[in-house]
Amino acid sequence: MSRLVIGVTGGIGSGKTAVTNVFSKLGINIVDTDIASRAVVEPGQPALEKIFDHFGESTQNADGSMNRAAVRKLVFSNPDERKWLEELTHPLINDYIQRALESASSPYVILVSPLLYETDQYLMCNRVLVVDVPEDVQVSRTMERDDNNEKQVRAIIAAQTNRKDRLSRADDIINNDQGLDHLATAVERLHLDYLKLSEKLT
Repeated sequence: MSRLVIGVTGGIGSGKTAVTNVFSKLGINIVDTDIASRAVVEPGQPALEKIFDHFGESTQNADGSMNRAAVRKLVFSNPDERKWLEELTHPLINDYIQRALESASSPYVILVSPLLYETDQYLMCNRVLVVDVPEDVQVSRTMERDDNNEKQVRAIIAAQTNRKDRLSRADDIINNDQGLDHLATAVERLHLDYLKLSEKLT
């Protein structure tokens, strides 16, 4: 792909959405794996029926959609179930992402994924930007945002690449523990760098 692809990742609660919102305001297309993961399990999609058959009625909402909280609880308490779900959905998600990257129209495109390294989605990227905060901040933000208990949040964190490894593999890092103004300034600085890099690919 000739267009520059910047991967944005970070642990749960690190502020990836806040970062990509700034990029979006700067006119950059965002491809979000969370959106992709929802799209491939929408009602009518073959993967959804397989999920219901495998996990049972407790994972189905009254309107026929997937009960994401119920599925999350099942897979993060059982590594074998998480593996089964990933083997079903990851190829579908990657196909969706590839199509979205190819249709992007901005000078470069952002691929935001909490599992960029775990799913090898980093191979789709030219550079990786890690959004980083201390683990205790991840836990408190996620508990407040998602109404999860601490044990469940720490299980999700444990399932992701650990912070040290994630930082060691980053091309760029934003420390997101100093407020939105600091965050916006950091993103705008990187935006200028990425525009220059994108010109070299054209």
